[in-house]
Amino acid sequence: MSGAGLLPVPLQDAEPLLPERLGELTGLDQLGMGGELIATFIAAFIVGNLMLAMTGVAGPWAKRKITAAFTDRIAVNRVGPFGLLIIVADAVRLLAKELIIPENADRPAYDLAPIVVASSAMLGFAVIPMGSGIHLADPEVGLAYVFAVAGIASVGLVMAGYASANKYSMLGGLRAVAQNIAYEIPLVVTGMSVVIFAGTLQMSGIVEAQAETLITLGGLDIPMWYAFVNPFAFVLFLAANFAEVGRNPFDTPEAPTEIVAGYQTEYSSVYFVLIYLGEFLHIFLGGAIIATIFLGGPAGPGPAELGIVWFIVKIWAVFLLTQWLRSALPRVRIDQLIEIGWKGMLVLAFANLVLTALIVGLLEAELALTMVMFP
Repeated sequence: MSGAGLLPVPLQDAEPLLPERLGELTGLDQLGMGGELIATFIAAFIVGNLMLAMTGVAGPWAKRKITAAFTDRIAVNRVGPFGLLIIVADAVRLLAKELIIPENADRPAYDLAPIVVASSAMLGFAVIPMGSGIHLADPEVGLAYVFAVAGIASVGLVMAGYASANKYSMLGGLRAVAQNIAYEIPLVVTGMSVVIFAGTLQMSGIVEAQAETLITLGGLDIPMWYAFVNPFAFVLFLAANFAEVGRNPFDTPEAPTEIVAGYQTEYSSVYFVLIYLGEFLHIFLGGAIIATIFLGGPAGPGPAELGIVWFIVKIWAVFLLTQWLRSALPRVRIDQLIEIGWKGMLVLAFANLVLTALIVGLLEAELALTMVMFP
């Protein structure tokens, strides 16, 4: 493995984004600003429905099937083939329920919280390059943007906990914000170590930097995915991400055996659906971020047209891991969770950042010296 292989690579000409492709295909680009807005709306509608479809399968059906497989039980198998129609049955059942509002609820915050939780995840997918030309926007600060909008969910959880006028909900909201603060910093710091390697915050640039070959073993080219380059950072990011999305062993904000259902205790009907939907959207957003900055994004064997397929496979692999841990690991106490975040994850994240900066700096110095000696 050569040192130059770890250095930032020059970016190639950017491919057209999905709104631009749709504008050219439909002729909307000839209509000026109005046509561009319509094309952008159609592109966002496509990406949003793709994510919602995956969430609709994951929540009512896949979660139960995976958990049952790990715990040697029989999951849903009565409604439709393989129990797939449970997705429709659950949607009808939940949406048909009465929306019950607590008597002392703070209505504006109570009503807005589910929308904030779900929409913050949807906004994050706007900058994720999914392959096969599916990419809504590509700002130069893409990674910072996705961290920022994903963090808005913490506000929604606090709103839900406070506005419900329920002590268990309040405890769940406080736990959620304490947990998110404790693990958001290690998450961002670990992500910055990837930025040092790639030399850019732009999501397409991070994906492109991983297209190089890291090493060749037995005629097989191992790509320079940052999960291979820095597996320590990959594991750190995975753990911090599980805490951010509240999956075992970090599901203390809900903790059914302790605080009923935490911040979502007082929610029913369509409001519960939105919060439940937001939870799984954030799991998939976390998987999308991991796939993008550590697993080469849509890169995979075969033609580039299969990029979206490989990207979805990687997201579902992360989802499978979350459900595996849900079945295999016990929940940690809230004091243990905070201690792990501040005394463990934070220290390791900064150590990884400093070590990464030193390695990249030494490699750049070596490359510069080589160019001087052998121009």
